[in-house]
Amino acid sequence: MKRLFISLSLILVAFAGFAQDVTGDWYGSLTVPGATLPVVMHIKKTAAGYSATMDSPAQQAIGIPMDETTFSDNKLVIAFKAGSLKYSGTFLPDSNKINGNLQQGSGNFPLILTREKQVYTPEDKTRPQDPKDHPYLQEEVQFPNPKGGNTLSGTLTLPSDGKTKKIVILITGSGPQNRNEEIKQYNHRPFLVLSDWLTRNGIGVLRYDDRGVAKSTGNFNTATTADFADDAEAAVNFIKSRPDLKSLSIGLLGHSEGGMIAPVIASRNKSVKFIVLLAGPGIPITELMVRQNEDQLRLMAAPDSVIMRANETNTLIYKVVTTNPSLSAAVLKLKLDSTLHKKYATDPENAISKVSDDKQIANISEAVVQPWFRYFLGFRPADYLLKVQCPVLALNGTLDKQVSATPNLSAIKAALTKGGNKRFEIAPMPGLNHMFQTAVTGGVGEYAQITETINPVVLVKVTSWINGL
Repeated sequence: MKRLFISLSLILVAFAGFAQDVTGDWYGSLTVPGATLPVVMHIKKTAAGYSATMDSPAQQAIGIPMDETTFSDNKLVIAFKAGSLKYSGTFLPDSNKINGNLQQGSGNFPLILTREKQVYTPEDKTRPQDPKDHPYLQEEVQFPNPKGGNTLSGTLTLPSDGKTKKIVILITGSGPQNRNEEIKQYNHRPFLVLSDWLTRNGIGVLRYDDRGVAKSTGNFNTATTADFADDAEAAVNFIKSRPDLKSLSIGLLGHSEGGMIAPVIASRNKSVKFIVLLAGPGIPITELMVRQNEDQLRLMAAPDSVIMRANETNTLIYKVVTTNPSLSAAVLKLKLDSTLHKKYATDPENAISKVSDDKQIANISEAVVQPWFRYFLGFRPADYLLKVQCPVLALNGTLDKQVSATPNLSAIKAALTKGGNKRFEIAPMPGLNHMFQTAVTGGVGEYAQITETINPVVLVKVTSWINGL
């Protein structure tokens, strides 16, 4: 999936799986609350015994190493300690399948594995809210970001009667995305739906491909949130440079990480006259990441002991990164490796083999020393919200399990109030998830199962607020 602020221990905790004596590939479907997830297990046997890795194609998780794989008397056991997961199955040679159950905390889910190959293909059909026609003006545009040396490509949409007074720049969430904020594995295009709705309601929209994505140039992988803010500010300057647009009131609408970026620009650029934050963070990112991971683990029915250890480990990782901003990536990685080896060695609950420990530590340290992650962990939204004086609308779904509504909306309100901003509205949206869909649990697995792309109440709220300014 898109980066969406997923914390490291959760990456390692993604749904885990299964193995089997008859080495090779095994396929199955795991039914969990709100979703059915295809899984693929790859089983190997060496002189040292059995090993397994798992793919979860719908989550774009490939090659997750399992910690323990044993097979004896047709009984299979696979364990993934970081996720408190255990699969127990019986191999049935006559039918060439494995009947078993996956346990996670107090949850118990049937899982049958077979040799029948299943090719996962994301849905390639329109969603109900995808626009069927375009009764407005559309223009393909390009604009440079001199600070980054890259060029952004996007789509400008304007009401056909030319009577608009406002224009909104849409800023995507984390991870490389095109101008529609398309999440291919979920078959949703939130910014396509949003731009269509806004333009039909008299508001101009500029949406663009992230740097290095689709038609935009540049390198996404080496960029930080600060670089993405420069890209979005280049969009502001582009609008100001157009004689036909420069008189319009310019606003920013950011989703998720885009909700971090919008206040950064508004705090320094007076040309921004209003901002809309959809699931934007308000608390320090290190706190958000710990909370996000805990919320996801609770959805997976992980026991309190696992959640506590995950919180301790994540907090330790983030402290090492944020207290050593000047270290090179190589030196920081060595420091992280050393810290985590000590942590695992002294953890009485840790029963993972040394080889598995080494792999897990390598995965963690390699990820967090990357430029984006280091900058991200040090980000404090209040530093910028305090300086925002333009009108602000902040919305968050009450079932958001990635940017929890209550602490983040409260922090946004506190920062704006402290900064003297009196023109803002904070609104929790009941029953909606991180994508602003009507949800049951708010879990990531529901995103693809829900046909709704953006709840209509949100669309109406955003447009009425902007048009009321």
